Amino acid sequence: MKKELQDKEKEFDRNATKVYGYKRFFKSIKYSLDGLFYAYRYEQSLWLHGFCTILAIIMGIIFKIKLSEWAIVFISLGAILALELINTAIEAAVDLTTTKIHPLAKIAKDCGSAASFVMSIVSIVISLFVFGPYLKELFGLL
Repeated sequence: MKKELQDKEKEFDRNATKVYGYKRFFKSIKYSLDGLFYAYRYEQSLWLHGFCTILAIIMGIIFKIKLSEWAIVFISLGAILALELINTAIEAAVDLTTTKIHPLAKIAKDCGSAASFVMSIVSIVISLFVFGPYLKELFGLL
């Protein structure tokens, strides 16, 4: 069985499967959405970041933030969501590679998680810079 799988892996030519055109374009969008839906279905941290994204959008609408502030908020939120997806991909690739607990697998998974954590902190700080003045004004702290 393992020999058959190795033979199939050798037969696969990645470039032969690349056919350009609108069908490939729409398939690539479908695959991207499949990945996004998978992550939202199975990754708890993506749910949390999704909730925070919706909260930030609602706050932006309520406070009528400036266009430049919208840009900063969306870049920040997009970066953290993208990093969470990359972290999910790293974890899946490591799990595919080994089922054993290995120090290098731990490093890969922990570093992917750390990247998401760092960007989460940066996003919180950016949100405080953007929404802080509006919140201070709302609660009469000025």
